[in-house]
This record gives sequence, structure tokens and C-alpha cells, in this order.
Amino acid sequence: MEPAPTAAASVPAAVSGTASSEPGQFVAWLRAVAPYIHAFRGRTFVVGVPGELVEAGRLNALVQDLSLLQALGMRIIVVHGSRPQVNAQLQLRGLQSLYADGRRITDPAALECAKEASGELRLDIEAAFSQGLPNTPMAHASIRVVSGNFVVARPVGILGGVDYQHTGVVRKIDTSMIDLAVDAGAIVLLSPLGYSPTGEAFNLSMEDVASSTAVALGADKLVLLADSAGVPDAQGRMLAEISEATAQSLLSAGGLPEALAFQLRHALRACQGGVPRAHIIPQGLDGSVLLELFRHEGVGTMLVKETLQAVREAANDDVGGILALIRPLEEDGTLVRRDRSLIEREVGNFTVVEHDGVIFGCAALYPFPADGIGEMACLAVNPSAQGKGDGEMILQRIEQRARAAGLKQLFVLTTRTMHWFLKRGFVEGSVDQLPQARQNLYNWQRRSRVLVKDL
Repeated sequence: MEPAPTAAASVPAAVSGTASSEPGQFVAWLRAVAPYIHAFRGRTFVVGVPGELVEAGRLNALVQDLSLLQALGMRIIVVHGSRPQVNAQLQLRGLQSLYADGRRITDPAALECAKEASGELRLDIEAAFSQGLPNTPMAHASIRVVSGNFVVARPVGILGGVDYQHTGVVRKIDTSMIDLAVDAGAIVLLSPLGYSPTGEAFNLSMEDVASSTAVALGADKLVLLADSAGVPDAQGRMLAEISEATAQSLLSAGGLPEALAFQLRHALRACQGGVPRAHIIPQGLDGSVLLELFRHEGVGTMLVKETLQAVREAANDDVGGILALIRPLEEDGTLVRRDRSLIEREVGNFTVVEHDGVIFGCAALYPFPADGIGEMACLAVNPSAQGKGDGEMILQRIEQRARAAGLKQLFVLTTRTMHWFLKRGFVEGSVDQLPQARQNLYNWQRRSRVLVKDL
């Protein structure tokens, strides 16, 4: 689901066999995922693992996948949940699980159950990472797992007249010790327990610990495994990619299952705290972490961080700013000249980057739905802002808009900026690949290069 220089091919069903096509298929797949491996090396990923995944017997498969990521040079922090295990401990003692507004009320008995459940889960996860049997994915792995009192917590207190007792929220993450551990090549394992400076223990949610850790570490990704296949829109269709604004709208509208809304709220919190990407992926799909990270289309929902004040769709009041931005590029021949009336009619196609009320960048999307393709045109960034990522933000927003419109490809026509687009996943195409309506308008005198990108 990440932008990459090439579209990833489907993961082959096998990597060896007698079929003559399989070696070529494997090589093509490995080449397709190589850009992701380069991009992710040295990056910090926080992975939230619900207790339901362990309960369902899927721990070993996930551990193998996370070990692979660590072997590829990624810095991995795992946060496990324990909700079903705590409930089971309470049931064994003949006690009921108490909740208010979806949050557990942790009385002294429930706290003891949470400690016991977390201790067992920690040992099970550490044991899974210690596997090294020959002819298994963990052979020669030598993975080291570091756990500790890295989470400082405080009590939730009394909310709405309900005393949550030993239920807490994260107050601080010991990032220096976590960084030391992962820099030494270890995977850090965090439990949903926190400790106060006075020595008290508090029961936390996995999502709170994971999102707080991702923000505190300045992680590149937060990955939350969920019961859901992703985040659906109002019609029930799974959304592959959403913006912060869309996530906020979905939460405000209600209608999402309580558990999914809780996870989306924490994913949004992470992005608002500076994490560029937050993923909600299905825990029941084998290899979902790998499929989400190494396939362009992914398998869940990716929440993309953005500055709402900076990147937005254009309005009528932006026409003057757009014209001022593109005029110099029209005069030197980089862009085709557009008059004001055309910009006014098509302003809804434009996306702009705004800083302090000034338009610093723009681009337009012209969809061709029947052909499943769209044109990105009129990309311009103020010279004073070039090299600061505004062009990247505009391209990402245009890609979001194209995917939301059901388009599968994006193309640009350019005479001077071909290499900028090639570095961002476009490949050189031909005029024959354009929709017929666009072929009829192609200017053969300008001889613009056709560049195409799969979405």
C-alpha cells in the first residue's frame, strides 16, 4: 500500500517446483519488493498484536514474519494485548469482566489477572521468537527480545461517575532504553501494563501503548492487527487508504464497530502525533503484515498523515493564487498556458498546498473513468518551497483522489520534469496508452513524454 518505484506483483504461491514459469515469477516478485526493502531499512515499526491473535493460535506465523522484517534491517517494537486472556483468568476465578464505555474497570482482582495474563503472554512470545529449528523460517534467526518497565502510566481516575480503579493510560515512554535495545539488534516487547513513580501497576490498552510508543519514538509506521479487514466507508466498502480528515469524519459519523473505532481513534492519534503512516490490517489473514508492507495494494487500511491546513482541494478563492503560481512556468514553456476562465471552471480538479494563506503548490486531476486512468496536470511548486516536500504531498493527495475515484493508473505529460516523476514510481509510456479522448488532444509539436504509474 506504500508508494513505490514499481508496482509489486502478487506473491507467488510457491518459490520452487517443476513449472517453468515459477523461477521467473519468483525473480519478478523479488525484484518488485526490493524498493520496499531499501525504503524500510533502518525504519522504526511499532506493531500492535491483540490477544485474540495469540488465542487463535496464529502467534508463530506472525513471529516468523516480524523476524523477517528485523532480518531485513527494520527496527521492530511489538506491543501485545491481553483482553481475552484476562477475561479467561477472571472466568477461572468465578469473576465477571467489568466495562464502562468500552473500557475495562480494573479492580484489584482484575489487576492480578492482567499481571498473570501478561506474564504468560510475554513468555509465550519470547519463546516463539527463540525458535531456531532447521528447515523453518526461524532457522539461524538468533532473535533477541528485550522487555522491561519502559512504560510510565497514570490512573484513568473517575470518568462520568465511574471509578476505573487500576485502569490507566500512558504517561511517558522510556524511548532512550528502547532505542538502545533496537540499535543493538533486539526486538522490544511491550506489555499492556504501566507503572507509576510510586510503584503502582496499571492495566492499559494495547492500542494506547502502541500509539503512544509510535509517537514517542517518532516511528515511521504503526501497524495494528484487528478483527476487521480494514476500515469501511458508509457503503461498507473497505478503504485501502484514508486521510486524517476522512478518519475524523468516519469517527464523528459513528456506525463503525466499537473495537474498530477504538483502533482507528488511536491510529489517528498516532498520525496527528507525527507518525507518517498507520495501518489497520486483518489479524486473521496469514502474512497480513508482509502483504500490507510489500504489496502496493496492501490488505487493510492505511491512514496517511497530512497537515490539514496545508494540503486540500482548491476552492474558487484559490484561482488567483493558482494563476500566480503557474504563470512563470507557462511563460518559460514548462506548462501549457491556461486562461483564468478555464481555471475557474476546473478549480474543483485542483489540489493545493497552502502555507499561512499563500498557495505554494498545486496540481489537477482529470479522470477518465471509462478507461480507469486519470491525468495529473499542472503540477507547480513555488521556487522558494522546492525541495521541502510540497511536490510529494501534492502527488500523494492526487493519488488518494484517484484511488477514491476508482482509478487504477495515473499519467502525466511532461517535457522537462521526467526524472522527478521517474523517481516517484512513474514509468515511460507511449501516446497509445492514453485514453482516446486524450490522444485526440495530444500536442505533437510539444512532444511531451508520457509517464504512467499504477495505483
